[in-house]
Amino acid sequence: MQKQFLNLLSLAVIALSLSLLASCEKDAGKLPNIAFKTGTNYTSADKTVAKGTTITIGINASKAEDKDVLKSFDASRSVNGAAGVSFFNETTTSANQDNYSKDLDITVGSTAGTEKYTFTVVNRDGLTNSVSLTLTVQ
Repeated sequence: MQKQFLNLLSLAVIALSLSLLASCEKDAGKLPNIAFKTGTNYTSADKTVAKGTTITIGINASKAEDKDVLKSFDASRSVNGAAGVSFFNETTTSANQDNYSKDLDITVGSTAGTEKYTFTVVNRDGLTNSVSLTLTVQ
């Protein structure tokens, strides 16, 4: 009888453990939202510009799931196909972890070529989403 009780107890503990593991399973998650700001003051698509021109690029980002708040924002530049180099990086604060907005005034180089700008947000789960545009400098 004691052996049956121990077997039954063991089965109950295993069943409980399995159900707890299943409920703690991490979901695939949704990527955070990110988009360029648009309007007359913003550059939001590929464009040809003169050397040394200053443009404004703005982004709006938001969490896609209730608990997966935004953790960081990064802006990088790649010149003529080279590896991208971060020129602005910010960790979000509690005030902007649900919705994040940033305007960056960027002065393009003095050499003809292409400059690709990539803007990336990262959420609590480490999921990233990016938008990018390419400026042709003449």
